[in-house]
Amino acid sequence: MSLVLILTILIVIGALAFDFINGFHDTANAIATAVSTKALKPRHAIMMAAIMNFVGALTFTGVAKTVSKDIVDPFALGNGSVVILAALVSAIIWNLLTWYFGIPSSSSHAIIGSIAGAAIAAEGFAVLNYGGFLKIIEALILSPILAFVIGYILYSIFKVAFKNFNLAKTNRRFRYIQIATAALQSYSHGTNDAQKSMGIITLALISSSYLPANADVPFWVQISCAAAMGLGTSIGGWKIIKTVGGKIMKIRPINGVAADLTGAAVIFGATFIHLPVSTTHVISSGILGVGSAHRIRGVKWDTAQRMVITWVITLPITALIATIIYFFLNLFF
Repeated sequence: MSLVLILTILIVIGALAFDFINGFHDTANAIATAVSTKALKPRHAIMMAAIMNFVGALTFTGVAKTVSKDIVDPFALGNGSVVILAALVSAIIWNLLTWYFGIPSSSSHAIIGSIAGAAIAAEGFAVLNYGGFLKIIEALILSPILAFVIGYILYSIFKVAFKNFNLAKTNRRFRYIQIATAALQSYSHGTNDAQKSMGIITLALISSSYLPANADVPFWVQISCAAAMGLGTSIGGWKIIKTVGGKIMKIRPINGVAADLTGAAVIFGATFIHLPVSTTHVISSGILGVGSAHRIRGVKWDTAQRMVITWVITLPITALIATIIYFFLNLFF
């Protein structure tokens, strides 16, 4: 068995492991509001999210193509397989650390920062595709801001539209609506997040010359990544659910519906223009926007501050971790 084939197999395994971890790390965000308002029992919410993530992951491939080509040129990497493997190990380490401490960190930031860091370690800063890389960074920065604004506006409209309605009855009715919006948000999560691993595997196959430069994402890659995320989702991410579902603000069903619709809209928009965004950032920012419109003092800004700090430091820290791992792996491969 050739060294290139061994590395490619390790990358496929690593990418599926990353997707599995993403399933219980990031997918928890999509169902957190529905669980916290008791619109869905935890077990039912997780089963629904697993199914909707699987379906969503099979629906689109545009984001996967962006990840496989817009960060670095796979043919410009002299040791591309080691770069990708180092990036995966780095992203997995960061995801597990933030999951352990219950911090809603971004898997998107983790994998993008890791790819950039490992590639720079291998070939220097010139290897980055700066046009595509900056476009991705812009999307990662602007999407949570957009989610905050949309969440604020949408809930402000809800407040005006339902101000004369009985609060208890309105929340009871919105609890049923929230089942549908949580399913929609889980589906949108699958359309964007699962594609990052698809893009990584495709990048590895191209850099190892198992696929031509302009190849589409193979169907077996779509199926395996969708299944890995679905299985990860079925495990659940209770620590993340507790943070997103209760430690940002006290969420009622009408708040949850507004936050879910906001998150799904922004994530779908990013998927349609083939840009990877952080579903964690988008969903959490949507909740912050809704909370600010509901009652700004009701938002637990210390939790929000801790989340923002984690978001900011994820890119540089994962790039540094990937650099160290690359030099270590380079001793053996």
